[in-house]
Amino acid sequence: MNTNTTRPFRAHNLALCLILFVSNAWAFYIPGYSVTRYNDDQSIPLLVNKIFSDHTQLQYAYFDLPFVCPPSGRTHGGSPFGSGQSISLNLGEVLRGDRIMTSDFELVMGKDVECRSLCTAQVSRSDVKWARQLIKENYVIEWIVDNLPGATSFVTVDRSRKYYASGFKLGYRDISPATGQSRYFINNHFTIVIRWRSAPEGGKVIVGFEVYPKSISADDRKEDGCPKAVHKDQEGLGLYIAPNMSRLREKYGGLSYIPEDDDDDDGATLEIPYTYSVYFREETKVEWTNRWDLYFTNQGEGSMTHWLAIINSLTISTVLGVTVFVIWSRTVQGDIKGRGDGAMEDRKLKVQSRRKRSGEKKSEGLLDNADVEHDADMSSDDEPFEDTSGWKLLHGDVFRVPAYSGLLAPLVGSGMQLLFMATGLLVLSCLGILNPSFRGGFVSVGMGLFVFAGVFSGYFSGRLYKTFGGSGWRKNTLITALLFPGLTFCLVLILNLFVWAQASSTAIPFGTLIGLLALWLLIQVPLVYIGSWVGYVRAKPWEHPLKTNAIPRQIPPLPWYLRSPAGPLLTGLIPFAVLFIELLFVFKNLWQDKSGYYYVFGFLSVVSVVLLVTVVEVTVIATYSQLCSENYHWWWQSFLTGGSSAFWIFAYCIWYYMFKLHITGFVSTLLFFSYSFLACAVYGLLTGTVGFLAAYTFVRRVYSAIKVD
Repeated sequence: MNTNTTRPFRAHNLALCLILFVSNAWAFYIPGYSVTRYNDDQSIPLLVNKIFSDHTQLQYAYFDLPFVCPPSGRTHGGSPFGSGQSISLNLGEVLRGDRIMTSDFELVMGKDVECRSLCTAQVSRSDVKWARQLIKENYVIEWIVDNLPGATSFVTVDRSRKYYASGFKLGYRDISPATGQSRYFINNHFTIVIRWRSAPEGGKVIVGFEVYPKSISADDRKEDGCPKAVHKDQEGLGLYIAPNMSRLREKYGGLSYIPEDDDDDDGATLEIPYTYSVYFREETKVEWTNRWDLYFTNQGEGSMTHWLAIINSLTISTVLGVTVFVIWSRTVQGDIKGRGDGAMEDRKLKVQSRRKRSGEKKSEGLLDNADVEHDADMSSDDEPFEDTSGWKLLHGDVFRVPAYSGLLAPLVGSGMQLLFMATGLLVLSCLGILNPSFRGGFVSVGMGLFVFAGVFSGYFSGRLYKTFGGSGWRKNTLITALLFPGLTFCLVLILNLFVWAQASSTAIPFGTLIGLLALWLLIQVPLVYIGSWVGYVRAKPWEHPLKTNAIPRQIPPLPWYLRSPAGPLLTGLIPFAVLFIELLFVFKNLWQDKSGYYYVFGFLSVVSVVLLVTVVEVTVIATYSQLCSENYHWWWQSFLTGGSSAFWIFAYCIWYYMFKLHITGFVSTLLFFSYSFLACAVYGLLTGTVGFLAAYTFVRRVYSAIKVD
């Protein structure tokens, strides 16, 4: 059978298998590694975490809020830990701003509680003002029971399905019908619904955790602090303390305008009584293994859009693949086989024949000055390539060491490190190992993969540096180990100073920063050194099929798109078009639905693979066009072409910020653009490395077919 006909058939089968894998893997996950079963009358711990909002990047630990019930320190349900005890967190949880602690809520399996008082908080004017600001910015609270976040329950428009949104509102605001001004109410009663089902092995498992918050006035309450009518509509508890007019007149003197919202503490407080109800309801329609599905309902509804993204990506990649195939089969191989080598051999025979005749003429004394000059021209190095394509004329310069090669090698090494990390994360996510029940697992595992991949970073950087003819490999190792991680650490440290000033849980604790620094300097740097030693000392440099001339060839005038940065930027639009639709889901999850979980990694993996293939195709086409223009400075150009789509992604971040997000405040804006820049830098390094390696492989393969004496 002809191999040329079997290749498309195999590619077709591979594409079908990939699509079948995605259709089964897009929502697959392992919901947990151990099932917790509860017996009747067994205590269930309720953990409090943080508050967050889609209007800001600042998060706050729940117990850091001055207007909630502080932990009493008492133990509940036989637990050895009192309320307010911090739960040990992994690195990912700390970096994402989690601050999980035990609480004073008492939950006992199977026992409903109509109402129970938690505490009565005394809130000052300044704390009331902060609570109003948090409610204005739509902050929501996150609690945890059995590793499930407390959820707000919603029903689809046709009432056929229920779905969850993680977290519940801190409070709400409305407009006063009398004054037309905004009024703020805090939710001070929580109806907790625990949904359970019987486990085949015995006991009960929790399959749902719902919280229904409510604001109830402090008036008309029982002696135990509970409202007399908990579940009836009542007037809410407004966040308002009447101004002390005598103090304000004294403070502002004879001013005609006296601000009534002055938050200077004068001893006045607002009492906020907190209560809660607990109800246990059996749920037979939800299996324990599928209990996270309710959090993914909205993402599942967008599956058609994901398929459109894949079709769009495959269409673009296929068109580019055909172009690369034409370049390779007809222009390159056809030129070499059809007339390249033959033309070269014919020209060499003509040169030898002419030289022979010239020698005969010289011996007879018949050679004039014109013949001598003509023969000298024919004996030049470029003489065998006079009638060949432009890219062949670069045989003596195409592998010339690029400028700033000492920077290119570390960048390629860092890109390989990031490529290994991203591949590992996508594979583990598609296998279901990284899932929402593994809180912070994505960041923790990603950090571990990045540190371990320092070996690959050092190896590729060292070997490429040796190929460039570098001699200071230890200096190259140091640059590789410190360049990208060092810039990232400095950026995070500077951002942390701003977040620390806001007393936000988003700030990385000082101990964690020291741990990250130790992880970088004591583990990653030695791994980079080992990899660099193997790549530079033990491994051989990559061999080039042609030798480089001593004198560089003069480059003719180039088109505008080859001599300006506009060329690589324009080529970056094509990979961006491949990724654009999937970016809508990623951005919506990261910046808008912070309470949600992105978990369609099967689709994202396919789009990522197609993206890398597209980057390879675009870089090969751009490199070939550059070589045909007799420009041998393709090294940096291929790297920039591969990573140029990062520019368009950052431009998309700016557009998304202006038209889709509601972020307010300088610090939140700074965090958004800093995180976006860092993500685009990671993406640019990764795709730039892929583009560089693709161009390097293409150039070596093409010029290996040329034989030069």
